[in-house]
Amino acid sequence: MTLPALGWSDRFVPHFSPYRAAGYVPARVVQEHRGRYQVYCETGEYSGEVSGKFRHLATSPRSFPAVGDWVALAFASPDGIASSSDRHAIIHAVLPRQSEFVRKAAGSKTEEQVIAANVDTVFLMTGLDHDFNLRRVERYLMLAWDSGARPVIVLNKADLCPNLGDRLAELEEVAFGVPIVAISALHGEGIDALVSYLQPGYTVALLGSSGVGKSTLTNSLLAHAAQATQAVRADDSRGRHTTTGRSLCLLSSGALLLDTPGMRELQPWATEDSLSQTFEDVEALATQCRFRDCRHEQEPGCAVQGAIASGTLDPKRLASYQKLQGELAYLERRQDQQAQLAEKQRWKQIHKQLRNHPKLRQ
Repeated sequence: MTLPALGWSDRFVPHFSPYRAAGYVPARVVQEHRGRYQVYCETGEYSGEVSGKFRHLATSPRSFPAVGDWVALAFASPDGIASSSDRHAIIHAVLPRQSEFVRKAAGSKTEEQVIAANVDTVFLMTGLDHDFNLRRVERYLMLAWDSGARPVIVLNKADLCPNLGDRLAELEEVAFGVPIVAISALHGEGIDALVSYLQPGYTVALLGSSGVGKSTLTNSLLAHAAQATQAVRADDSRGRHTTTGRSLCLLSSGALLLDTPGMRELQPWATEDSLSQTFEDVEALATQCRFRDCRHEQEPGCAVQGAIASGTLDPKRLASYQKLQGELAYLERRQDQQAQLAEKQRWKQIHKQLRNHPKLRQ
């Protein structure tokens, strides 16, 4: 398999040059599971792990390889003799990412989690059944704008939706300029509209909650049952996490498809810029408010509340904007607290070293 077929482009060449000079080879991460990685390079598929030095120098979970990453690889074997035939390799570095999907890791810890890297286009999938939720779409759009990839909204289960026109109109009110494609992955309807995004060497990621049909769409695009599928619960259309890990696969078109498990918890790890891009209508109205520090509540001359009163802005959209704004502010405070704690621990360690080494105090 050639590097361009895996998504390699000239933009990675200058970043990899020093590693090539050191004898490493470029490889792409196609699967990750508990610190073990499956990678593809020009000589085939290998099982890999990061080097001890890499692990020691890693500054955060974001530093570790993610599915879609390009890495600097060295072959290894149990007897210490390097050989590409052993199918075991060591990852020594991760190349700078051209795009990355990052969310707050599930749980109480304030940690970031990279969902996918080096993605060109992301299919944000939602179902046209009980799963349809504009507020969730807004969260996914913010994640997409922050990643650097191009978002496309894919509405699945169009065959189950009697009011498709209404749903499209609702989405167009929150997804300005984002392509929207309605399909039925189960019956193969509308799939042709996605073909233009599946070009050779391009990477497309599937993001969506459980039960929206990501694995069914993957099967349709692969033209065989590469992913197991399960029925959703009839009462709420929620799925059963059919896909249990992120994986990258090659389509017959030459595109690379990255499937992800359904995400029931999507807490943002994004910037104010991505919030502004997702809610450009709300922020455009805010510039017309009488007061610059308007909170869009009961202040006189509030253009946002005026738009709600006239029916041109959905109050639920403002509530979603304010909720996400609050989550980002909380995340920023938590990051600042952690940075201060880390700095405090660093100085405690320095003082301890000084106490234990009298010559350093002179």
